[in-house]
Amino acid sequence: MESSVSMKRSFNSEIPYLELRPEVERTIREDRSTGWVNPLKFDDANVTRREFKQHDVATLTRPAFSRDIEKIINIPAYSRYTDKTQVFSFVRNDDITRRGLHVQLVSRIARGIGSLLGLNCDLIEAIALGHDLGHTPFGHAGEKFLSDCYNRRTGRYFNHNVHSVRVLDQLYRRNISLQTLDGVLCHNGEFEQQVLKLGNIESFEDLDQRVEECCVDEQIISSLRPSTLEGCVVRVSDMIAYLGKDRHDALEMGAIDSLDIFDSEIIGRDNSRIINNLTVDIVNNSYRSDRIAMSPEVFQDLRKAKRQNYEYIYSKEGMVGGAHNIVEEMFEELYEKILDDLLNERRESPVFRHHIKKLIEISRSISEEEYLQEDPNQIVVDYLASMTDTYFVELHKRFFPERMSAIQLRGYSKQG
Repeated sequence: MESSVSMKRSFNSEIPYLELRPEVERTIREDRSTGWVNPLKFDDANVTRREFKQHDVATLTRPAFSRDIEKIINIPAYSRYTDKTQVFSFVRNDDITRRGLHVQLVSRIARGIGSLLGLNCDLIEAIALGHDLGHTPFGHAGEKFLSDCYNRRTGRYFNHNVHSVRVLDQLYRRNISLQTLDGVLCHNGEFEQQVLKLGNIESFEDLDQRVEECCVDEQIISSLRPSTLEGCVVRVSDMIAYLGKDRHDALEMGAIDSLDIFDSEIIGRDNSRIINNLTVDIVNNSYRSDRIAMSPEVFQDLRKAKRQNYEYIYSKEGMVGGAHNIVEEMFEELYEKILDDLLNERRESPVFRHHIKKLIEISRSISEEEYLQEDPNQIVVDYLASMTDTYFVELHKRFFPERMSAIQLRGYSKQG
């Protein structure tokens, strides 16, 4: 007789691909045929920027949020996505997801949902591509280590979503729209909700206040809500994009042996079902609505899926070969060294030659004198957060060569 476990696995393997409810699909088709426009679709004409600049005025060939997209993909922080950890660090394997692929997946999923809901897909793409620009090397482990270093010295907190806003709005100063920055700030997919109602960031004053609140109170992050439906779609798509893909990466790395360890009643265990079934459920429960919602049943299955990912994958933070504590120590050592170089104005240091000099050249509107008036701890944070995994390791090796023997890179196969 089959065990209950094997029977459940068999059931899970047959979870169907959900389809739009007939009445929802019919309404979408009718609305498209009649030219209905979603009244909550963010209108390009209402775009808000910190400064008026003639060359930022939208045109037929370069609409408002297309400009944001182009600004985002043409700064160094975007290029560095390609060598930043999504989940697994210290791995030589071109088949696993880096952060660059993750933001593309978020964009693709969010645009699919946004298109069905009749939303502004250019705004969705801008938010999706920019949402992780402030992420540290080594994923969420690196984010925690950097925040700890920063907090011990200043009492302030580092969060990648908050820093993504700083990268776009204060460091590279590309005059990115308030709507894109709001979506970036409020994207944090670690705080799932069945229903996402709109937030209330209506001006740059509101944005600046919320950013500062997040830096001084670590509880504020969980209360953030995007102020556009487009931002809400990106936020939920962030979760959809990583849930199944991280499982497949874990399989590739040998961190798990099978998807059979995951249990699901509705959304499925594999990437394709998770994407399809969550997308369908969101559209079924959000079409012609003023919020982005899931059914209670799907939401509970989503929460269970996240818990299982944490149990089997994220609890290790993807650090191969027991490197978690080593990386924490590396952050502390590099932080202290860079801070010391800044305070003692060692102009030959990489923080001056690699970070400050390049930032001044590319930002176009920030001077070295102005930037050096910042708290030195903030400059250290800017520099460390900007690093790719490889650059971080190489810089640490330069300063602390005796420590590198502890780092073992994993090869292209599960066997190493």
